[in-house]
Amino acid sequence: MNAVTQQKPSGLWSRFFTRPFLARPSATKASATGALIALSSLGRPVWTPRDYDRLAREGYEQNAVAFRCVRMIAEAAASVPWVLREGDKVLSDHPLLSLLARPNPAESGADLLEAWYGHLQVAGNAYLEAVSVGEEVRELYALRPDRMKVVPGTRGWPEGYEYEVNGRTVMFRDEPSKPILHVKAFHPTDDHYGLSPLEAAAKAVDIHNAAGAWNKSLLDNAARPSGALVYKGVGGDTALTDDQFERLKRELEENYAGSANAGRPLLLEGGLDWQQMGLGPRDLDFNEAKNAAAREIALAFGVPPMLLGIPGDNTFANYKEANLVFWRQTIVPLVRKASTALTHWLGPRFGQGLRLELDLDLVPALAAERETVWARVKDADFLSAGEKRQAVGLSPRESD
Repeated sequence: MNAVTQQKPSGLWSRFFTRPFLARPSATKASATGALIALSSLGRPVWTPRDYDRLAREGYEQNAVAFRCVRMIAEAAASVPWVLREGDKVLSDHPLLSLLARPNPAESGADLLEAWYGHLQVAGNAYLEAVSVGEEVRELYALRPDRMKVVPGTRGWPEGYEYEVNGRTVMFRDEPSKPILHVKAFHPTDDHYGLSPLEAAAKAVDIHNAAGAWNKSLLDNAARPSGALVYKGVGGDTALTDDQFERLKRELEENYAGSANAGRPLLLEGGLDWQQMGLGPRDLDFNEAKNAAAREIALAFGVPPMLLGIPGDNTFANYKEANLVFWRQTIVPLVRKASTALTHWLGPRFGQGLRLELDLDLVPALAAERETVWARVKDADFLSAGEKRQAVGLSPRESD
């Protein structure tokens, strides 16, 4: 990893109080509000405002709906092929494409991008590290967001990043080589970190997890709602003897508790009467409550519920239409955001005028949409052959 272990003091406090705030050289360009943001932190690392470990564990590792949403988005986005352009020319063989195809000895390009997109969905922040030899970028690595902290500078923008693991901290300075690419989702109340879909769906995830835990407990308890055995003894006695209580408790645990004893009738004797004290699954509308939470989780991630097999609220005519909406409204904007960030970060290191774009013509899920466009262009008699090729993203032939 590229590391810088020393950081120059910003001196923001002394400059702020020793001369007027607006007395800046006319040639200096900086945000007028950036210094106010930096003043609140004084160059110290800004910690993430949430427990990422718990969010990842309960939201991703223990919730099937959120897990599937993250996997679908990460795998689909990582499968989109890149196109590298230099002006109007498409480059099929270039060191930048080779780097993205094999970013490091341990991972393929798809593996790296899956982890990168997955971090963005779970944490709202995704980091890439560029390992360089001189000016040449040799390797790329996806870094865990929970180990990374932003170090803001005097202008309010990050001037570095601290990465902490196993009690050791590495400092990455943002200038001049920019070894870290930080992509984040929009967060309306945080200056340095993004808001993840999983955090927005946290309440729905809790409801869904609680419903699953309650269902498991109910099955462990012979699939019966909680209740009470009320003793009405002969002659007005209202209490069992110690021996009677221990015997009743033992018989209930051995003969009626657990899923293996589900459905076994309860034999009551000696003045015992059963009184239900909880609501059953039908009374709670259990399935609908769980499905509603699942739909809300899918909504936060931008995944149509039909693609996850969640019943209800299926506003799409068929699976094919839902899949097209998933790609157009969730995957394509995400990958375009990533391609723009990678272009600005890596493009200047490999040459001038380089631009990474999406090759949507090779995406099978968009084939039907592409065929519709081709059919409309083909029937447009007012366009020349060259104009038709340009309309579908192809370069005109010399004969046109």
